Amino acid sequence: MNLPNSISLARLVLTVVFITAVSFPGPAGYGIALAAFVAGTISDWLDGYLARRLGLVTSLGKLLDPIADKVLVAAAFVFLTPRFCPVWATVLILTREFLVTGLRQIAVEKGEVIAAAWSGKWKTGFQLAFCITALLWLFLQARVEAAGPAGPGDPSFLARLSDPGGWLQPLLLWLAVGLTGLSGLHYLWNGRGILRDATRGTA
Repeated sequence: MNLPNSISLARLVLTVVFITAVSFPGPAGYGIALAAFVAGTISDWLDGYLARRLGLVTSLGKLLDPIADKVLVAAAFVFLTPRFCPVWATVLILTREFLVTGLRQIAVEKGEVIAAAWSGKWKTGFQLAFCITALLWLFLQARVEAAGPAGPGDPSFLARLSDPGGWLQPLLLWLAVGLTGLSGLHYLWNGRGILRDATRGTA
């Protein structure tokens, strides 16, 4: 297994670490979960970059990389629902992610490529930013609660910025949701020929 594929596999391991960590609410659990998610986010960029730079693009990597991405994002959104994200929004996001992954796989089997939509790249950025701010707020609040009786909360700049009652977190969520729907439509439109052939059973 080459380096980029190993990094993709490590992202699946980080997802297991994330799921385990959030099962233990508190500064340690949320801190580890935040670190695992950020590391997974960085690895998402790193494996693709190395695969292209070193000429190590493989069929396994084309399959493993998007699966690892989707599983990590799915785990985060499921955990953050419904406290930070409405159920319907999570269902929309996860449905889009796995539908597009399936469409891409059909395209690969046919030797075709579905052009990436600009909305897909922005969608990913806003999804990851939303998850990171929500996890950061949980970690900071857990530290405050562990330090003593409940008070007004952590007065730090990061705590105020990531507060779900503030402006940033809701903005990131609604941008992520809107771009998720838009990018899903983009991919369906760009892959309409592949879908048409698949429904007709043509090669």
